[in-house]
Amino acid sequence: MRVLAFGAHYLHRMRIFLLAVSCLCLLPGQQPNARPKAPVSSAVRPTDAEIQARIQGKLAKSKIGRNGFQFKTSGGVVTIEGKTGVVQHKGAATRLAKSAGARAVVNNIQISEDAKEKARARLAQGRRRAQVTRGEPR
Repeated sequence: MRVLAFGAHYLHRMRIFLLAVSCLCLLPGQQPNARPKAPVSSAVRPTDAEIQARIQGKLAKSKIGRNGFQFKTSGGVVTIEGKTGVVQHKGAATRLAKSAGARAVVNNIQISEDAKEKARARLAQGRRRAQVTRGEPR
């Protein structure tokens, strides 16, 4: 009988604790890690010239600016042309265009065969390291 009393007391304390935590979560302005919500506005999307200017500004500060990629903007859609020897630069160019306000991105960057082979080798090496086949000692 004493065990049941202890269990009931524990449940009662747990309920009080959960109620207190849920009340704290509902208080406005009391969440230290919460980001403030951006105001919803009916702002017009940036023009093609504004997007292009933002891209050029970001390219000047970025490492991928040295690759000589060509960015063309039409109707909020950015088309990227060029060649690179680093696989990650293709994704970085897409993120750069999106962060500049592009509605969509058409990425036509060509990756060199050497870069593709290097990425394949690293991927295969990582897979071999991560895979453990049955019967092998760990």
